[in-house]
Amino acid sequence: MQFRQQALAKLQSPEELDLPVRLARPQGWLALGVTVVVMAAASVWAVTGSVASTVSAPAILTHGQGSYLLQSPVAGQVTAVLARQGERLPAHAPVLKVRTEQGETVVRTVAAGRVTTLAASIGQIIQTGTDVAAVEKVAHPSDPLYATVYVPAENAAAIPAHASVDLTVSSVPAQRYGVLRGTVKSVDRNTQSARSIAAFLGDSQLGEQFTRKGRPVAVLVELAESPSTKSGYRWSSAGGPPFRLESMTLATGSVHLADQRPVDWLLP
Repeated sequence: MQFRQQALAKLQSPEELDLPVRLARPQGWLALGVTVVVMAAASVWAVTGSVASTVSAPAILTHGQGSYLLQSPVAGQVTAVLARQGERLPAHAPVLKVRTEQGETVVRTVAAGRVTTLAASIGQIIQTGTDVAAVEKVAHPSDPLYATVYVPAENAAAIPAHASVDLTVSSVPAQRYGVLRGTVKSVDRNTQSARSIAAFLGDSQLGEQFTRKGRPVAVLVELAESPSTKSGYRWSSAGGPPFRLESMTLATGSVHLADQRPVDWLLP
């Protein structure tokens, strides 16, 4: 009502008809200018900018050639365990003695490596094909470690060559020592089954664990080496943990995917 009275009063005063009309206050022009600048910047960023994204997936530290499951070629009773867990053995080294109906048989390694698991004990009755040990294929103690990250298959195509990877190692407190640095060495384009993972790692339980949410893709990560750290690898902290890393250590890998343009999200 108040504004209506003011409008009628202006109509009754013809001497004010020649006064200029004010379309907007200075504060309004300022707000409009800021809005135009923001929209222009957003449009330029939508065309030329990019958004970085990552995918997190379970990982494990191993030597590059993986492991194998040593199986008994005969059925019988284990009479002696000739190897120790953690021991490094050459090819064809004795691991077990098994008493059969035909006599005593020695179960030997297939290839050189480190015994990560001994699944047989003295007195145990085993059948032909029973898994008796897991052996990691490594020739020298100085062989470098790699990380295998089991990424969901739908994310594999978005992983660029030499993408950076941050690894949170289960045995290393990340709050204190940070994350392990690495880069993608190769991406296996074939999905991995629980059996193929178990064959590579020498552990059927890990095969089931890594395929719980579907068949993943194996991404091999080369760890960044550093002679100034105790572990021999580069970390996000200055020195990393004060101990060396062991193979078959679980981790979580955060793989940096290819940058995506935000305009792609707006287009159908």
